[in-house]
Amino acid sequence: MHGAYAKVRLPPGSDVTYLKGMPVLLLIDGHPDGTPAHETLAGALCDAYHAGAAPHAEVTRLELRHLTFDPILRRGYAAPQPLEPDLEAAAAAITAAHHVAWFFPCWWNAPPALVKGFIDRVFTPGFAFRYTAESALPQKLLAGRSARLVTSMDSPWWWHRLVNRSALHVQFLRSTLGFVGFSPLGSNTVYGARTLTARARDRALAQVRRAGRRDALATARRERRRGALLAS
Repeated sequence: MHGAYAKVRLPPGSDVTYLKGMPVLLLIDGHPDGTPAHETLAGALCDAYHAGAAPHAEVTRLELRHLTFDPILRRGYAAPQPLEPDLEAAAAAITAAHHVAWFFPCWWNAPPALVKGFIDRVFTPGFAFRYTAESALPQKLLAGRSARLVTSMDSPWWWHRLVNRSALHVQFLRSTLGFVGFSPLGSNTVYGARTLTARARDRALAQVRRAGRRDALATARRERRRGALLAS
């Protein structure tokens, strides 16, 4: 069945390797608002993370709102739905990355529809995971990459954790990114976004900037160890 899916055409050398260069970080901005990125909280958080990571990594930024694609997986996995050129390029960017950071607001305890549609279309069998006859659990085809979720929500932390049981983080981090192999997984969450003060916003941006630096350095260390193992 999986052979029916459109193959993602990857550029030469796009497999995840690390020799002597810096690690590759991919930042995915999933806010659908078409205003300049820095005017949304998600865009400002993405800018801050980029600033922290850039001295230590090769950083690529992908803004989903600028991609042209059908966000609906029309027939599920029953029939192939070829990827549009923008999705092929996005899939190649994910494949080439050592670490992927996602930025979007939490709406209804879930990612915006734009992010969900992107995941539905790109994280398909044969690219992100594969079932085999030998196991009830899938092969995680995106293993070898780490990831971080940076999100914001109007709810206070205690409501999200105690009442909603961290629904967004469970669904997106563990059940989506973890399902296809991303590990380790990290997160930063800005709570009470609707009433966020300028001081609290600055504090959140500083925390995310530090997270970008930490992720870039940790990814570099991990890939150096991996490169040394492959060379031995």
